[in-house]
Amino acid sequence: MRLSKHLDVNEIADEYNLKVLGDSVQKIKGINEIHKVKYGDLMFVDSEKYYQKALASAATFILINKEIDCPLGKTLLVCADPFDIYYKLVKRFRPEIQDNFQLSPTAVIHPGAIVHPTAYISHYAVIGEGAIIDAHVTIGEYSVIGKNSRIQAGTIIGSDAFYYKKVNGQFIKWRSCGRTIIQDHVEIGAGCTINKGVSGDTVIGQGTKIDCQVHIGHGVIVGNNCLFAAQVGIGGKTIIGNNVVLYGQVGITQNLEIGNNVTVLAGAGVSKNLEDGKTYFGAPAEEAKKKFREIIALKQLPETLKSLNKQ
Repeated sequence: MRLSKHLDVNEIADEYNLKVLGDSVQKIKGINEIHKVKYGDLMFVDSEKYYQKALASAATFILINKEIDCPLGKTLLVCADPFDIYYKLVKRFRPEIQDNFQLSPTAVIHPGAIVHPTAYISHYAVIGEGAIIDAHVTIGEYSVIGKNSRIQAGTIIGSDAFYYKKVNGQFIKWRSCGRTIIQDHVEIGAGCTINKGVSGDTVIGQGTKIDCQVHIGHGVIVGNNCLFAAQVGIGGKTIIGNNVVLYGQVGITQNLEIGNNVTVLAGAGVSKNLEDGKTYFGAPAEEAKKKFREIIALKQLPETLKSLNKQ
């Protein structure tokens, strides 16, 4: 989440009783979790096993629960409960706005777009020229729908991330303050759900076509000109390259990288990164030729065992 107004680190430290270590002159430009941080961003870490990962990240400001040596160019903000401060800042700068209308007065809809009267358009959503929003579609807060894109009936764009932190044995829901960006010339079928990012963006690349009843998790990046068939499910923060084809009921777990020009055949379960330009099949998914050879070998195994026993 990028901030419209940069924050003075000393003012934030005074307000929340934080101890500042390192550079106290820099301005906070954004708030993000570790997977999405950029230069100028604030993140939090509250477990020593992740300290090094946090310090090595692109984040400039780190809320942390212990005084440690501060690397050059970083600012550490020490407090007892980094997550609590992080969450307070997120809710402060991206508050949840309740509504009782179908079309938010803060939404920006191009006069050349077509929006069905039963569609729900939330706060600060942007709908581009030539876009078509069908019946009973939900466009969530801060979502962006590109030019000449179409969202078919009943689809939800920008639903909350499925993201929780376990505190004292209970799952505490994070405020999803990211966006969902649908680029130009994208078509999304009926009954799909695309989650917004926790703090960054979920992005569907230009020219991508998505069938009905597809779920795309928070923070997923989909490349250009991809083709996803029905009942595909993609876990959060996975990155998918350009010209990727996912056949029906393909499942992809979280935090993976799928290369360019990849094809995944129907019903496959993907649990590891996939290389460019290859076709995959099976669960766990492997190169299709290899997987088919394994299946043939397994079918032949009983006869092979019988032959061996007769010898």
